[in-house]
Amino acid sequence: MKKRKSTLFQDIFGNIHVIKRSLIFIFGCISYNRYNGFNKLKLKGTEELLDLPDRNVLFVSNHQTYFADVFAMYHVFCSVKNGFVNTIKNPIYLFNPKINLYYVAAKETMSKGWLTKLFTYSGAIIIKRTWRESGKDINRPVDISEITRIGVALNDGWLITFPQGTTTPFAPGRRGVIHIIRKFNPVVIPIVIDGFQDAYDKKGLKIKEKGILQKMTFKSPLTFDFEKENADQMLVKIMDAIEQSPRFRTRKEKSSLR
Repeated sequence: MKKRKSTLFQDIFGNIHVIKRSLIFIFGCISYNRYNGFNKLKLKGTEELLDLPDRNVLFVSNHQTYFADVFAMYHVFCSVKNGFVNTIKNPIYLFNPKINLYYVAAKETMSKGWLTKLFTYSGAIIIKRTWRESGKDINRPVDISEITRIGVALNDGWLITFPQGTTTPFAPGRRGVIHIIRKFNPVVIPIVIDGFQDAYDKKGLKIKEKGILQKMTFKSPLTFDFEKENADQMLVKIMDAIEQSPRFRTRKEKSSLR
């Protein structure tokens, strides 16, 4: 891809800042009541974000809907940028959004209509899944240009990724996230979310139920020893941190039986 630099008017991918700001503001206003209205969002650990560098930060999270999770994270990151900790109760932050914020999204998900194109403009880094497409298992090689785009996004700001690559709970993590960490050595912050699958449909656009308490917890940065830890060990550490490893599944199953 053509090498760019962020400017006062454009992000590093050439997207116009005033359009991005407007989209984040509009989507934020439309979605606000989903997180601080008929549903609530309980936050924990956003103080972990206060002293982070402005670039090369990777957030790893479990995933419950296509879009509602990301919308909520935009609210949180914009709120923290404006000095609010563990709350989104002051939506004035939407007038001063964090625009060097990006998220990894599957091409299959983001190519279905004009609405997803607007979502893409607001910060999506599009990738093609290497293991699944159109509901079928596949085996596709990694596109190096996609890794390059991820590196560009990290060089410009913060990036959200979902290591499982699916909204299915307790699905195995994908090793692609380890490649990103080894190659770019970002600060890695785990996020654990819950309640989104109860409140919204799979896409996260339609409301299934009101009065749901959604939760989002930010944890301390993960540390890795690239010389001593192999990819499998690193992935286990990530899956434990986002509470999607087998031991957390067992714990949840036991809890549901009580």
